[in-house]
Amino acid sequence: MSARRVSSSSSQAHSGGARDQNKLKVYRFIGLDLSGGKNDRTSLAVLDYYVGQNKLFLTHIYENIQQENETSADLALYEIIMEHRQNLEYLCIDAPMGFPKCIRCRLACPGYENCKEKEIAWMWKQHRKNIKKKPRAKLFTPYTQRAAEMYIATEIEEALNPMETLGANIAPLTARAHFLKRRLPSQMSIIEVYPKLSLVRMGQGMKINKSHLLHYKHQVGGDESRQVILQHMVKRDLVFIYQQDFNKLIENCNSFDAFVCAFTGFLKFKDQCEKPPKDFPLRDGWIEFPVKNPELY
Repeated sequence: MSARRVSSSSSQAHSGGARDQNKLKVYRFIGLDLSGGKNDRTSLAVLDYYVGQNKLFLTHIYENIQQENETSADLALYEIIMEHRQNLEYLCIDAPMGFPKCIRCRLACPGYENCKEKEIAWMWKQHRKNIKKKPRAKLFTPYTQRAAEMYIATEIEEALNPMETLGANIAPLTARAHFLKRRLPSQMSIIEVYPKLSLVRMGQGMKINKSHLLHYKHQVGGDESRQVILQHMVKRDLVFIYQQDFNKLIENCNSFDAFVCAFTGFLKFKDQCEKPPKDFPLRDGWIEFPVKNPELY
């Protein structure tokens, strides 16, 4: 299918020694940078971790996943994921995987000023805590916003603000992610990732200049920042990347985000992602991100 372009490293990584590879325990992590269903910017990256060698390999990059004739971009994406489901530990997606509480709720609504549901109560508590630090902070909107987004925006020291689940720019991606999730096997472990936050936390452990971590998607200078980050990772032997794929990650920020998503899944596997607070309403979903100064194995 021409709608999906595969890096040639795919065949290199899987050509020789298949029987030897089968003897090794492998954990797979798929990272997905999801774009709108009607454009061609969706990218997917596959990382394979070989336990016996303690080595992580970038084995596949798919770019420009799009429709072809009457085959939708959604079907093309679904087929790629299913093709790589063997040994899959986590499918890691940078789009909201659930809806805000007020959209999910089926109770008679008293207004969120009077609501006693756990998610809303937590958001009120968080808002009142935050307003002591930022008196002009706006009130939350639990029909567009989830607790996880609010937690990152108010508690994480980097003051990063993920887009709201049903905000104007992200709502179509939320709908597409929900559509995709419904079709995938129920036993598939899917996690939500915020690549920018993951990168900032990873960069702390690698002592990378913060400007590179925050500006890696900028149109001017973003490619240089991505190159610096990848050079640090390769130099530390955190991941093996073929040169042609290395170049693709520099050239395409969507592919880079897909790679960061997959690496976040690997860090979760290594128990290097932050746990939700004890009182956090997990029914509202959680965004996975690394702990401060993660041990990058």
